Amino acid sequence: MKRVVLDASALAAIAFHEPAGEPLVARLQGAELFAPALLVFELANVAWKKVRRNPEQSTAILTSLQSALGDDAGILWQSVNPADVVIVAERLGCSTYDAAYVWLAGMLGADLVTLDERLVRLTAQSRA
Repeated sequence: MKRVVLDASALAAIAFHEPAGEPLVARLQGAELFAPALLVFELANVAWKKVRRNPEQSTAILTSLQSALGDDAGILWQSVNPADVVIVAERLGCSTYDAAYVWLAGMLGADLVTLDERLVRLTAQSRA
């Protein structure tokens, strides 16, 4: 089974029915999904921003948030090693948030699914 690590940009696109999310759904079909626990807070922050911009849609946004993070989403939540994440962040020149996804993908031998082009480049750099 294909293993993937989801980042906040990818899950937000799927959860909030953004155009970029549709192709991701097909790409994730049949995959085993992993994410660091920080994804919960990053996705909650995306929802908060959406609610602030569109308060009339708050119920739908919060429902989507709950659905994306619920047990039915099938995400296997993983702890990351903070010291290793700092080392990855230093080596790649990125935030520890981004490094957590890169580190986890590396530890699991998984693909990182993200819409963040900079993170795609950093992931490729970390494997080189």
